Amino acid sequence: MNRIVPDMTVPGNQGKWASLEAAKRRLIYTLDLLGLPYGSVYDGFPLQLTFDFKGNVVQLTQAGTDAVVAEKVITGHSGGAITINIEEADPVEREKLRVDFGESRRTLIGHFHHEIGHYYWQLLVQNTCEDDCKAVFGDHSGINYSDAMYRYYQYGAQRNWQQHYISAYASMHPWEDFAETFRAYLEMITILDTAESVHLLLEAEEAVDFQGTLFENLLIKYEELGIKLNEMNRTLGLLDAVPEVFTQAVVQKMRFIHKLVKQGRLLKNSSRRQAVFA
Repeated sequence: MNRIVPDMTVPGNQGKWASLEAAKRRLIYTLDLLGLPYGSVYDGFPLQLTFDFKGNVVQLTQAGTDAVVAEKVITGHSGGAITINIEEADPVEREKLRVDFGESRRTLIGHFHHEIGHYYWQLLVQNTCEDDCKAVFGDHSGINYSDAMYRYYQYGAQRNWQQHYISAYASMHPWEDFAETFRAYLEMITILDTAESVHLLLEAEEAVDFQGTLFENLLIKYEELGIKLNEMNRTLGLLDAVPEVFTQAVVQKMRFIHKLVKQGRLLKNSSRRQAVFA
């Protein structure tokens, strides 16, 4: 599904590409675990999922001694194509950005989880259930995205954003609110799945059926596990594994994502049946 890969003649890019592919495989595993639809150019899928792994364009100054960034690659999504700046695979650069933006946590796989949220907004929400989405996340069509982005980076997050959003960045625009909530939902799924596979959950608990378990039950398990993981990390002086606070407003948004994932699974199964009987 790669459309652009890093330049292997640049020192260090091979390691960065390996980190990107490892994160991408984890993303695809989680999408398959949930039964979400996706496809590449080879599948004839309506919204082809592709990845562009690109680095900033660097030029030397006239003196030929200092390198400057002539063109910066912006991590984002457009029309099924997810672009990741390969500098996000550099832990030092990523930590600098995390501190600069005041984020509680910034990870490479978190970028994949966020950008795939934009992909599924376009695939499952656009022209399908936009009104339902607006009722939960706000009217995306009534807020100019460029203006919202300018305000966010100029003045910061909305006041008291913690009461209504999963992250400060989510308060910027309804599209980012959706993508950030989608990211948080995928993180809930992947953490619970990993915890179950390594026997971190109580043995008396039933196995988690990620395609059938009620959302409320998933959230309860996640909150209980998150408190334990956070305490373990704090013991070592590390960042919280689950930094989010799940207010009622956030839970409502997470519940919408859960229902949307179910609809996506039904769409995938329906498409598969049509292909079999065609």
